[in-house]
Amino acid sequence: MADTSERILRLLSLLSARVEWPGGELAQRLEVSARTLRRDVQTLRELGYPVHATKGPGGCYRLGAGGKLPPLVLDDAQAIAIALALQTAPATVTGIDDAVARALTTLRHVMPARLRAASDAFEVTSLRNYWELSAPPVDVTTLQIVGSAIRTSHTLRFDHATPEGYVPTPGEPGFHPPQDVEPHHLVVWAGRWYLIARDRQQRTWATYRVDRIRPKSSPGVAFTAQPLTEDDLTRLVIQNPDRGDTAGQWPCVGTAIINLPADVVARWAPGGSVVAPLDREHCRLTIGGWSWAGVAGLFVTFDADLTEVTPAAFADTLRAVSRRLLDAADGR
Repeated sequence: MADTSERILRLLSLLSARVEWPGGELAQRLEVSARTLRRDVQTLRELGYPVHATKGPGGCYRLGAGGKLPPLVLDDAQAIAIALALQTAPATVTGIDDAVARALTTLRHVMPARLRAASDAFEVTSLRNYWELSAPPVDVTTLQIVGSAIRTSHTLRFDHATPEGYVPTPGEPGFHPPQDVEPHHLVVWAGRWYLIARDRQQRTWATYRVDRIRPKSSPGVAFTAQPLTEDDLTRLVIQNPDRGDTAGQWPCVGTAIINLPADVVARWAPGGSVVAPLDREHCRLTIGGWSWAGVAGLFVTFDADLTEVTPAAFADTLRAVSRRLLDAADGR
């Protein structure tokens, strides 16, 4: 009976997660026969959940409105996944620490004892890496405003702050009129948050650092969202030299042409770097770091030929590192 009850709960969870399920796919997810699925669906109906079905070879199941749905329906795997996600929430988003802790506590309080024990076995301590720690914080209120504009397909108007967080006023150096864009995607890369949007006047795509966005007002007029592929997002974020990123804020910034395709380099480039494609076999890579030796080490990890190395201090460090490595290899 316990197995049947657990399966009924999982069925309700699956029906709540999607608008419609093909019968065959739903039975496969539950690892039951079509006959057992029909019996479980009838059990849900008897419990007051309106499950609609279409007959035939392509029959589907749909959870109707007005059922006695509980506030939250989670199976074991979903509950564990949420607990893990809460423990590893992005450290770069400010203003959510208390909410994350309260959500995790609430979730554990409503878990059955056996599931709470399983969740406790997954207690995680997140040690942030070098690149995440260097990522600027993002205000949760700004994320909510931007996310709402994306979800509802309404335009967004905002000022874009300087790297120091200051918004120049008219007449000051660096002043720019407020941006008026059609927001499409939020992208997270190496701890940094980016907004992919289309400029309303120029009709061109642009990438904005969310930590520099200062919303001017609530979302504006509605627009028709344009489809973007994962390749489009990679090109607009990782391979975009105009995304206003942080390489220039590091004490040492080195640039070189690397003998590798841009998409290969982009997969391994550290946060804050810029990968600009040149041709099918070459790209220009810009990396910032605390020291020239650190920048040199990052370039060396790609194990590829470098040309047009700048600035001179970076080139000098590459020579010094190469001599040091040769001495080590020769036992000197």
